[in-house]
Amino acid sequence: MITLRRAHITDATQLASIMLLAMEDIIYYFIGKRDYQEAVAFLQYWIEQPCNQYSYENILVAEEKGEILGQICLYPGEDLDKLRSPILQQLKEKYGQDFLLEAETQAGEIYIDTIAVSTNAQGKGIGKKLLHYAIDEYVYKRKQTLGLLVDKDNPDAKKLYLKVGFKAVNECHIFQKDMEHLQF
Repeated sequence: MITLRRAHITDATQLASIMLLAMEDIIYYFIGKRDYQEAVAFLQYWIEQPCNQYSYENILVAEEKGEILGQICLYPGEDLDKLRSPILQQLKEKYGQDFLLEAETQAGEIYIDTIAVSTNAQGKGIGKKLLHYAIDEYVYKRKQTLGLLVDKDNPDAKKLYLKVGFKAVNECHIFQKDMEHLQF
């Protein structure tokens, strides 16, 4: 049976490779190279840290028999600068990458930063289950707006988001990609 629960710091090893599925090109862009092990290590470090956008504090996991099958990372949009700041600082100091990034979210929405399902669990409805949890919890119970970005090169993901009720609100170019901003 698949259960949903808040992530723990000890989940970071499993979560890093799953989260990387949703943002591989972005992390390679951040660290300045296509190095899978370095990208996983980068994410694992930040998942283990509090007070940043990839922290375990912002992640909900789908788990079955002790194995994490999927994750959704979300946080209030107004917290983006505060949560992004330590990551940008490390990118500058460790990788020599100095970014001025466009805001991917804004105040007034709960931002779904990543949603990903492990490769061996895809096609089982886990992503949809995580998405429905977020919709139920934040939209219906808390009366908040959910937002996310979807890559224009990923029409299947956009189709899923539109099917569950998200609407396109604008477009942006971020992380060297053309994206659409959707809200529910």
